[in-house]
Amino acid sequence: MAPSPRPKPKPKPRPLPLDGRTLEGGGQLLRLAVSLSALTSLPIAITSIRANRAPRRASQPAGGLKAAHLAAVEWLAKASQAETTGMEKGSPELGFRPLQRGEFVRETKKKKHDDDGGGEGAGVWRDVYDHVDDGSTRLVRRETEIRLDSPGSVCLILQAILPYLLFHAPAAAGSSSADADAGPGTTGSVPLRLVIHGGTNVSKSPSIEYIDQVLIPMLVEKVGVPPITSQIIKRGWSSGRADVGAVRFDLTALPSKRKLSEFHFMDRGDVTRMHVSILASDSAARNTLKKLVIERLLARHPDVEIVFPIEEDTKNGARLYLLIVAETSNGYRLGRDCLWERKSNASMLETVANTVTKQLEEELQRGGCVDEYMQDQLVVFQALAEGRSMVDSGKDMYATLHTRTARWVAEQLLGLTFDERGTCGGCGFEVGEDFLARKKTEREVEDSTEEFERLEIA
Repeated sequence: MAPSPRPKPKPKPRPLPLDGRTLEGGGQLLRLAVSLSALTSLPIAITSIRANRAPRRASQPAGGLKAAHLAAVEWLAKASQAETTGMEKGSPELGFRPLQRGEFVRETKKKKHDDDGGGEGAGVWRDVYDHVDDGSTRLVRRETEIRLDSPGSVCLILQAILPYLLFHAPAAAGSSSADADAGPGTTGSVPLRLVIHGGTNVSKSPSIEYIDQVLIPMLVEKVGVPPITSQIIKRGWSSGRADVGAVRFDLTALPSKRKLSEFHFMDRGDVTRMHVSILASDSAARNTLKKLVIERLLARHPDVEIVFPIEEDTKNGARLYLLIVAETSNGYRLGRDCLWERKSNASMLETVANTVTKQLEEELQRGGCVDEYMQDQLVVFQALAEGRSMVDSGKDMYATLHTRTARWVAEQLLGLTFDERGTCGGCGFEVGEDFLARKKTEREVEDSTEEFERLEIA
């Protein structure tokens, strides 16, 4: 009996070309594009990466991949089993093609599941088990780690991989063949632990304090993602003597087949509490800065409660950090901060206090529900949610360059549109779905509709 013919492999979709010089033209475009590519399996080809970024020295080329970008891209490539090109430090181009669903099924049937976790993402996850009384074992969590040798931003790496972590529940080791055929995200949600080594307080990047006091509460309480907790293992600084730290994040992915519901950031409410975090090299500097901040906040908000969640010794005179977060009666949080990277003195302390309180007041006067740093980080969740999500950014629906860049990337990959008010009809991404198959079906419907209309006209 003649052997049955082998099925033809699926044709590989062409990568979507993205010009890295578009709008902000920095690392954010790269991070979001690769994150969405890994999540949806849509292949991309980015050129002129970070070309709008000036080199530190005239002899160096502009832009290109830095170590922190590479760390995030490499993790996402392993997690999604992506084929890549140009994945090296300084590269101005990147090709990223995640494994398609059909390819995933064939590969998982060939490979033996082992203690590292079989199937998709096996290269990044380690399963942790606990022994129970009857002699069996129970899966406690899945762990992964990203290491930088320099204090590159921990928080920007988190920003790049968080959508994938939340919307792509990894299958546990030992999953049945039926689970493998169904694809990723088909098992129950497993607690995830991520440890990132790098910088916690880095120039031109969100700090771990901002992530912990603004981003995470807003995502959990207002967007509706599962709880996320963070713990600083060791601080990492770009100022003073460069120092590599580490942060542990614990979270759970959205359940299988779940879609994120639409959300609406409206009606900010009144400012009821100010959270002030101060990191300085000695108690005298911290006390002086504390006094200056209290005076300035009470001058503008005499009835507000002021709390100090963090007062910490940086043990280095060139390390000074101040974050002020305004919390409102309707649960919104807006923050402004300053990382001072030179030796501080009395006049510099006053400068820092004046700068941060003034910038925060400008944010509050704008009247929006988010600050300018939070604004662009919500775009990916608007794009992935089901329904029309809206974020009130204040007067004239002000959108930062980073926000417009994030919207552009989401529009290119997911085929949706943001209106002039920042409202978006999301794609309704379902955890575990074959997004490529959905896009193919949508294209076939569009093609048949166009053909029908052409025949009617004829």
